[in-house]
Formats: sequence, C-alpha cells, structure tokens
Amino acid sequence: MTDTSALPPYTYVTFTVDPTKTRLSISFHTAELETRASVIDGRRPIFALSTIEANVSVSTTGAGLVTTADVDLARQIFDSAARYLADCERLYTGTAADQAA
Repeated sequence: MTDTSALPPYTYVTFTVDPTKTRLSISFHTAELETRASVIDGRRPIFALSTIEANVSVSTTGAGLVTTADVDLARQIFDSAARYLADCERLYTGTAADQAA
C-alpha cells in the first residue's frame, strides 16, 4: 500500500467501460473543493461538489419533483457529511494535540 500522506492535493477521476457496465469514479483529495446547494426553477434541489478538475452534482430523481426517495438520499448525504465532519474534527484535534506536545 502506498503512503499518500505526502502527496499534494489532487482530484482523481477514472472512467471504466466493459461489456456489462460503465463506471465513473471521482475522488477529491483537496481542500480546494467547493460545495453548493440551490434550487432550480423553484422545485428541483441540487447539491454539488466541484474542483477545477471535476464536478459532481446530485438532484432529484429523473430531474423531476422531489420524491420520498430523494428525501431519503438527502438524509443519507447529510448523515455522511456529519460523520465526515466529526471524523475530521477528531483527527485534527488529535494531530494538534500531538504537535503541541
């Protein structure tokens, strides 16, 4: 396994096509990430993550009106973001304490 702790910030994008599936993967490893949320046409929410290299956006099912599935997905995104924040704060606090010692 490669130690990536010393790598500069980057965005990694892969696109795989084979006879049974197509897959796009985007990994953001940068503080230069921007996030935004808005509503299109007063009825369609959108959540986006972007860097200079890549953009990812999430909106309602079929780009239509909000469904129960859309609300469930939004809750999953919110819960995952809250866990990510908690992990970042916990690890940052530990790193800051280690550096102060």
